[in-house]
Amino acid sequence: MSERGRWTPSTRTSSHTTSSYGEILEQLRTIPSEHFGELSAPSTPSAPTSDNLGPIREQVAATIVLRATRDAELVDRIKVGVVLTLPYASGEEFLLTVAAELEHATLLRQQPYLFILALPTMTGLSPVLICGSSEDLAERAGTLVKSKFLNRVQRYEFRHGRWGGLIRDLCSTTYDEAALWDAVRKAAREPMDPLIPPPGSRSISQLLDQARARLQRITPRQAYEELQDTTLMWPVVLVDIRPEAQRREFGSITGALVVERNVLEWRFDPRCAYRLPIADRYDLRVIVFCQESYTSSLAAASLHDLGLLNATDMIGGYAAWKEAGLPDEVEVSSTAPPTEVP
Repeated sequence: MSERGRWTPSTRTSSHTTSSYGEILEQLRTIPSEHFGELSAPSTPSAPTSDNLGPIREQVAATIVLRATRDAELVDRIKVGVVLTLPYASGEEFLLTVAAELEHATLLRQQPYLFILALPTMTGLSPVLICGSSEDLAERAGTLVKSKFLNRVQRYEFRHGRWGGLIRDLCSTTYDEAALWDAVRKAAREPMDPLIPPPGSRSISQLLDQARARLQRITPRQAYEELQDTTLMWPVVLVDIRPEAQRREFGSITGALVVERNVLEWRFDPRCAYRLPIADRYDLRVIVFCQESYTSSLAAASLHDLGLLNATDMIGGYAAWKEAGLPDEVEVSSTAPPTEVP
């Protein structure tokens, strides 16, 4: 913190450093102090800017650009960086000067770039300018900045390929600078081809095949027979995971537990405080069904992940149960007390 209570740059924890206008001023102390004029004065939007400050401002901007490009990161062949400078009179004009230097720098002419320029004040509104080698880059970064600084972006606009805005209390916490870097890095990532799946992803068909490979699936007739078998050593429950709309439209099986898919794991995990009373053992035989046995296969595999290795699903679902002519009412062989799904 400076003597005037304004933000002062600190050393970053990463391998990069933030270009600081204050640091550049230290290197220009050989210039007579009267030439700095408003350059070192407190930020006052109405203060005029002297014409003789132009060369100094351009020299400082060029030095900052040199440091910023040196410390920049490379993300998908795009140079990215964050430049934080000390606030002073006509700060917005200085940000535009830095942006112009970036655009005309020889190094950046040959390579795409994206930089966030800001004048943090800790209290009050801080100007932020995002400039890039393309409008898309700057606009993407601006969108991310708005998302990361919810309710703190007071005004913003996108004009002439640059995103400019005012952010309240910028750099009042260590989060802010990290958030700016995160925004510029993510905005620079190459857009993915929507037809190429990302590494490690699986299609729903693959997920379904892999889930069913883990199960010993049974037909509706086999499920009905298991429910009537009193010789089994473990309790058997038939579980309808369909939403209410499907049960109303197609019908239901009286005696089956109704546990909709979104709460299935919570109701059958023996370690969960919200489990059903009957779900107190890992050898419980849970026969899951949906309307046509797609969702049920994924659900049964999820129960396996909880440790319920006897769980399975019914091939063909409720539609196959009806087609097989099985009764609309079943009795469960388990002697556990009746349970009610909240």
